[in-house]
Amino acid sequence: MTIVSISDTHGYHDQLVLPAGDILIHAGDVSARGSEKEVKYFLDWFEAQDFKYKIFIAGNHDFFFEKASIERIKNIIPDNVIYLNDGGIHIEGYHIWGSPITPWFLDWAFNRQRGADIQKHWHLIPHSTDILITHGPVYGILDLTVHGLNVGCETLKDTLKTILPKVHICGHIHEAYGQMQTKDTLYINASVLDVRYRLVNNPIVFEI
Repeated sequence: MTIVSISDTHGYHDQLVLPAGDILIHAGDVSARGSEKEVKYFLDWFEAQDFKYKIFIAGNHDFFFEKASIERIKNIIPDNVIYLNDGGIHIEGYHIWGSPITPWFLDWAFNRQRGADIQKHWHLIPHSTDILITHGPVYGILDLTVHGLNVGCETLKDTLKTILPKVHICGHIHEAYGQMQTKDTLYINASVLDVRYRLVNNPIVFEI
């Protein structure tokens, strides 16, 4: 299967040119300020994309998904779109898990304190996970800011050492866009916007 990965569109999704694929994955920050209007604008576009499967998670800008009721969220998700929030789905033999959680920073959406608080979420990730989608990166991999700081999650990194997913897709740190293959896992930071919120990065495509 061909998978197209994007993240951090922040409302610029309609300017993207997407390559062909079987699965489209968005790793969060579909909006700029997290309003329901912005989210619906994104979902209208996402629903119309020509992929067999379309999967997304929320990010730290997407306050609507943190504040709205489960029923309200269900009512706006199109039938052909899969939304994951600390949850998973099996697609054609592969187990895909998604979480919007990121380490605490300036009281954004889905923030958790580092350590035990955030680890509660990582404990939910099944060991059978093939593709893991989190909004934020692991510590030390595709997490370097323009200030030279690694800001990824240490406990998520430790969790992945045990789970060993085939692929980990994230975003959040725009300037860390790219991919890195380790012995067990392909790490992808799919942020399409740069640190100045300019649409300069291409979707990252891979086969599984």
